[in-house]
Amino acid sequence: MESKLLIHVTYQAKPGRGREFVRQIVSQGLRGKILAEDGCLQYDYFFSSESDDTVLLVELWETAAHQAVHMTQPHMKALAELKERETLSTTIQKFPV
Repeated sequence: MESKLLIHVTYQAKPGRGREFVRQIVSQGLRGKILAEDGCLQYDYFFSSESDDTVLLVELWETAAHQAVHMTQPHMKALAELKERETLSTTIQKFPV
């Protein structure tokens, strides 16, 4: 049986833009579309206690294959454009669970 895939994505938003970055993801329906994808078990954003501009995304996928399909979805282009506009850097960590 294939392992589930847990992903931690840490975004460093442009100064003062962290909460707006996440607000746009939700208001544009991107989070909802991702949660509706086959195999998506969790897709939640959290803010650092030290800075609203450090944003942690926690993703949980049924399998790595589900997450690979997720990356090809049309709404991921809109998310990439938003990330380009609102963030300075992205760090990704993947953990089989």
